[in-house]
Amino acid sequence: MKKVTIVCDGSSLGNGKQSQRAAACAVLGFKGYWKGVCKYLGSATNQQSEIAAAEIGLRELKEPCEVHVLSDSRYVVETMLGNFRKKTNHDWWARLDKAAAPHKIKWEWTKGHAGHEIQEVADDLARKTAELGYVDETLIDDAVAELGTAEL
Repeated sequence: MKKVTIVCDGSSLGNGKQSQRAAACAVLGFKGYWKGVCKYLGSATNQQSEIAAAEIGLRELKEPCEVHVLSDSRYVVETMLGNFRKKTNHDWWARLDKAAAPHKIKWEWTKGHAGHEIQEVADDLARKTAELGYVDETLIDDAVAELGTAEL
């Protein structure tokens, strides 16, 4: 099995308000090379965007892999580890469960906004995608190119 790292983050600007703009981003690493993938979610909560970030990263994988998923969302990590119950957002969790099913996954929480280079890129891309209201592939490519062959 290929060993892949996914660092993911979601952003919901105006979380809980009528004018929400949410996005999710995952930065995937394989043998020191990085690829970014983002999705504009429109009206979604911060929790939903965090779930979606992990899901889009896992969906990008074309075959079963050993995956190390890092998220700054304790909600996502603790729920996927079985420590929190899925009380809400059932359709979002179902999509993440389906995307996770083929893989062997190590879930890890990482502190957001703490200087973790790859997490900062995922956070920045999610926020900028939410602000723009669409996915800008050039923005993603430029941000990920700056990582070069960064290691965790």
